[in-house]
Amino acid sequence: MSLSERLEKELIEFARQLVRLQSYSDNEGAVAEAVVAKMRELGYDEAFIDSTGNAVGFIGGGERLIHFDSHMDTVEVNDAEAWLLPPFAAEIKEGRLYGRGSVDMKSALAASVYGAALARELGYAKDKRICVSGSVCEEYCDGENIKMMYKELSLRPDFVVICEPSDNVITLGHKGKAQMRIRTHGLSAHGSAPEKGINAVYEMAEIIGRVEALNKRLTDEGSPHGTIVLSDISCVTASLNAVPSEAEIYLDRRLVLGETEEKVRAEMEELVRGKRASWEIGTLRRTSWKGAPLVYEPLHMAWKLDEESPLFSAANAAYAETFGKAPERYDFWDFGTNAVTPVSMGIATIGFGPGEYKLAHMRDENCEVEKITDAAKFYAALIGRL
Repeated sequence: MSLSERLEKELIEFARQLVRLQSYSDNEGAVAEAVVAKMRELGYDEAFIDSTGNAVGFIGGGERLIHFDSHMDTVEVNDAEAWLLPPFAAEIKEGRLYGRGSVDMKSALAASVYGAALARELGYAKDKRICVSGSVCEEYCDGENIKMMYKELSLRPDFVVICEPSDNVITLGHKGKAQMRIRTHGLSAHGSAPEKGINAVYEMAEIIGRVEALNKRLTDEGSPHGTIVLSDISCVTASLNAVPSEAEIYLDRRLVLGETEEKVRAEMEELVRGKRASWEIGTLRRTSWKGAPLVYEPLHMAWKLDEESPLFSAANAAYAETFGKAPERYDFWDFGTNAVTPVSMGIATIGFGPGEYKLAHMRDENCEVEKITDAAKFYAALIGRL
């Protein structure tokens, strides 16, 4: 029996297998091993785990390289008892696969693994090289994972598909992101004599008001517009009987097309102006499940695929082949993805994956089963058109 005939049953069972394997960020090893095992079972020419911990597979040996990426990590579940179905049981109810990661994004990972194999069976992979990856720690470090993979394996794809959930709508770009820290600097003193110190929290209070005002100004710029939000706050104090000597806030700034790094830097300078304060890019540091250090600099501009790109016309043709009609619309994600790495390299990139992204990270996360199979067919058709 051909893979085309076995596709639906095998693919959905593989997606269920992945959902059952808990894989919070920096703990994706079991999923990586399952992905590589499946790639080998499907006859990939190469399948291995790189030194970062990404699962990587290749089909074909042509010069044109097409890369499909899905991240293996998920956000945590802290309310399992409140779920309609157990979050790691991978149960199917009314045609939908339930469980943590079913949308974000193990269904897409399974679809990409099978989609590449299907493309080869259909004769679409001739004279091409197809790379499928399951990447680590995307929830914290957009793009750093595949940046390290590209460097280690000396890869520069011609085209990239980020398989994040789009409800099987071709996605042409996403907002940018800048994450920053602001620190205020005070002077510690005993709580019984606060006048002898400088309270860093009080220094921060006015800055917090400025952040809120900046978000309102951004909103007033019309639609689409950028946003900024204070997402974390802390202080350093010698004791509960002391004036805090330092305070820190973490800011999440989302950018629309046309906004620049220079604009962000000017905004930050204005936020700290006249205060005992400094700011910096909110660098994040993690360690992958393989022990590789991940150092993520969260400063990325918004992007959108040029509709003159061969990838755009190929995606439209693949969509028509898969669904029997032209795309009715395209999407543009509000959130960031691993696309920031290939886009920064000037590589044509789109997004496409099963699942409604509004259900990602949520209780009772679930994905329509039929759309998982459809995604695999689209991936295969896209390979054939590129």
